[in-house]
Amino acid sequence: MNNSMERKNNLKSPENIITLIPIIISSGIAILLIIFYLVPQYIKSNTVNLELNDLIKKKNDLDDLKVQYKIINQKFDKLTKEKAFIIETISGSSNLDTLVAKLGELAKKNNIKFDSIVPKQVIKFVENSTVEKNNKKNNLANLNIDPLLVEGVKKYLIDFTFKTNFNNLLFFLRELEFQENIILLDDIDLKLSDQNIDNSEELLKVKISMTFYGKI
Repeated sequence: MNNSMERKNNLKSPENIITLIPIIISSGIAILLIIFYLVPQYIKSNTVNLELNDLIKKKNDLDDLKVQYKIINQKFDKLTKEKAFIIETISGSSNLDTLVAKLGELAKKNNIKFDSIVPKQVIKFVENSTVEKNNKKNNLANLNIDPLLVEGVKKYLIDFTFKTNFNNLLFFLRELEFQENIILLDDIDLKLSDQNIDNSEELLKVKISMTFYGKI
């Protein structure tokens, strides 16, 4: 017991206390360094690491977006070409004036004389959703939507009245089929005319309702 008391007294001796002071100061400085320098540096390092990972992720996302953009751009180019092909197939390269002039040439070639050319209606392309909304708004039944009336195309409804004989009429109608524009014959009304050609062939009075598709 005496030995134990002596040890305690030795620890509390001035020499030992003086020896412990540098250790305590060093420990305090180390703790302060850890608290005020190493911990902030660790937090900063984690923040930088998170930002770096975020930048790497964004870079990878950007690369993916570039690939997606390239794919979308290729699809858009393909759709644009398909749209141009559809418009070209339906309306050809002619507008209404050019088409009417061509019909005049065909009529002259087949000895047809127009009595009247009456434009009835010009229909522009409208989105299907808009048509459906208007039908619902006006309490109309779902009307048939013209599949040939696409964006970039106009639909012309025109009545033609002329006189010709039967053979010339056939040749004229046959040549209409080979025009680059799509031409639909909605109604043909044939009547005998009072006039004759060289007193040998009966002349027909013809009324045709035609639908033309032309470029805007």
